[in-house]
Amino acid sequence: MDSFFKLIAAGPAFFISAWLLMLFAGIVGSDVGIEPFGYVTAMVVTIGLWLVLAPAIGAVAGGPGRGKAKGGC
Repeated sequence: MDSFFKLIAAGPAFFISAWLLMLFAGIVGSDVGIEPFGYVTAMVVTIGLWLVLAPAIGAVAGGPGRGKAKGGC
């Protein structure tokens, strides 16, 4: 049941992540050499980042039932 609530929490986190990406791209755009972009582009970039990073985070974090068996042998 805990996984269900984590999945529900990921929805708002996605939109907040895209909004923060849009803000920071506008703030550091001239220093980095990129043009500020809108919210829709920020959502597309956020989806790409999540698709790339989610498997890596899942592999590092592991979860119940993954990795070595707990206990003896």
